[in-house]
Amino acid sequence: MNNTAAHTAILKEEAKRLGFNFVGIARADFLEEEARPLEQWLKNGYQGKMQYLENHFDKRLDPRKLVEGAKSVVSLVYNYFPQEDLAQAGAYKIAKYAYGKDYHFIIKDKLKELISQLQERIGEIDGRAFVDSAPVMERQWAQKSGLGWIGKNSLLLNRQMGSFFFLAELIIDLELEPDVPLAKDYCGSCTRCIDACPTAAIAQAGVVDGSKCISYLTIELKDSIPDTFKGQMENWIFGCDICQDVCPWNRFSKPHQENQFYPHPALKDMHNRDWEELSRELFNEIFRKSAVKRTKLEGLKRNISFIKE
Repeated sequence: MNNTAAHTAILKEEAKRLGFNFVGIARADFLEEEARPLEQWLKNGYQGKMQYLENHFDKRLDPRKLVEGAKSVVSLVYNYFPQEDLAQAGAYKIAKYAYGKDYHFIIKDKLKELISQLQERIGEIDGRAFVDSAPVMERQWAQKSGLGWIGKNSLLLNRQMGSFFFLAELIIDLELEPDVPLAKDYCGSCTRCIDACPTAAIAQAGVVDGSKCISYLTIELKDSIPDTFKGQMENWIFGCDICQDVCPWNRFSKPHQENQFYPHPALKDMHNRDWEELSRELFNEIFRKSAVKRTKLEGLKRNISFIKE
């Protein structure tokens, strides 16, 4: 076994030990095929008021501009599918990924440990770890590294576990053996996600108009939710899982084994009136280390009021 193969085996072994379900590797090259679609997506205004997506265009396409001397982009999958779906008909709902503690911190800690283990076993490695926090086209890199394909809802789909997982990346200056991209799109003629989206946010297969997405409206948008979306929110007050819930590939989802993703006990007992009367004290208690803190109590109240009106 040569050094490249041995280093690749060590990386995948350590990643699995840390609980990552899948690991894929791609060469750190320019994403030539993504340049025009990204430019068009921005030109269409699909980023809405997420102006940060307009920044660092070159860095989004070239990982070597994020890490000097980068040779490999490592994509990692971490399951968050819950044992119990808390979204009930007629009740206010939050996306499954936000049930437990904020994934950014949990996965970033694992990535830091992964780099530390690689340095211990291989030697000095320079690079950076990313968890949905920098101009990295994570789904495109995951596809290039053989972890799945980009579905019609624009999410990465994996044949073994669907789409209820987080993606994370290491961009490092270590030469590794690249994996083979998945050549086939396994969505076929299915349009369930397109048909189910109540705000018609899926502009075309694989392209989402972010400015219409319920996740954007309930989290990213800081202004008032436009009245055009009245009656279309289907009781989602933080994020949305509709396009994933209807996806046939998610029948393969299995409950995660991450203790920190389990919901706060009080979250399971929340009824609509509890949400409407949620105090700052209880909000801070339930969502103290949760991704829900991104929208703040005021944002959550705004979303609830919009649905109630």
